[in-house]
Amino acid sequence: MAYLPIMLYFWLMLLMLLNGFWLILSFFALPGNWLMIVTTVLFSIWQKDSFSIYVIIIAIILAVIGEIIEFLAGAGGAKLAGGGKKAILAAIAGAIVGAVLGTVLIPVPLFGTLLGSAIGTGMAVLIVEEKAGKEFKDSVKTATTAGIAQMLGTSAKVIVGLVIWLVFAITAFV
Repeated sequence: MAYLPIMLYFWLMLLMLLNGFWLILSFFALPGNWLMIVTTVLFSIWQKDSFSIYVIIIAIILAVIGEIIEFLAGAGGAKLAGGGKKAILAAIAGAIVGAVLGTVLIPVPLFGTLLGSAIGTGMAVLIVEEKAGKEFKDSVKTATTAGIAQMLGTSAKVIVGLVIWLVFAITAFV
């Protein structure tokens, strides 16, 4: 086993801390997983052979999966519960607006953002479904399903991000 120079360990620790910060951004419906990948690729260019191309490719595949899950979660929940095309688009917009507002209005770190995203999705879908003339009971069902699905989707994306962080951390120090 080759021993890494002390300064390389120092830089790898900083990289892992920065990647941890990027991971937190995923809670805010921001591209934290992608920022981890970009930062790690730049580090790998700077410190040759620190991360193999295969590790980077695995991280990219995981990030794509995480984005697909999050993107489709609220919209898929709205569609699953019978929402129309406008409800699906409202779910996506509501998730983003709700995440931002939840961060400010619900001052519980990370939980406020996650809950805000779910509430934003549900509220946006409820408004669109009501304007489309659906019965209130049906609109609430669609909105609730979309909100819960959004929360699950964002949670899944964060879990995928944690796996990416672990892949990079294990690769860096093993």
